[in-house]
Amino acid sequence: MSILKAGVLAVLMPVALASGAMAQDAPRPGVAEMFTQLDANGDGALTLEELQNAGANRFAAADTDGDGALSREELLARGQARAEARVDRMLERADADVDGRLPEAEMEQAREGRDGRGGRDGRDGRRGPNPERMFERLDADNDGQVTQAEFEDGAARFLERMMRRGGGGHGGADN
Repeated sequence: MSILKAGVLAVLMPVALASGAMAQDAPRPGVAEMFTQLDANGDGALTLEELQNAGANRFAAADTDGDGALSREELLARGQARAEARVDRMLERADADVDGRLPEAEMEQAREGRDGRGGRDGRDGRRGPNPERMFERLDADNDGQVTQAEFEDGAARFLERMMRRGGGGHGGADN
């Protein structure tokens, strides 16, 4: 695999994961936490005001010393907290033997949508992202490389599909 292909795939994996999450009818891990963070007054519903103030609320939460600016340490702490939450969700979903470790076999099972216990991992049977398929969709001229123009066009098509689905709500998979 060329460095270009590897780079494109590294950039597209989060997009693929996000699109899979948006295509599911059931909330994905992390969505409930996001809703809770946005629901500033905790009443179980979001208002326009809460959405408009979401950025300011996140800033205030990260500004632990209250000086109106985010220091390097505050930014790192915020990033570390998000990384820890992602790792916890990954372990919860993929650690089939619940030993706090993910050997390659468990990672592969998680990518395939199995939890190692004979069932699914909550993804309604959806398999993980398919890098080959993503690359094929992006490589418009089929020359084995994705140019910046092809990448940008692919991203625009992806966003257009999400908008047609009502912002990525509860639509089905768009193949």
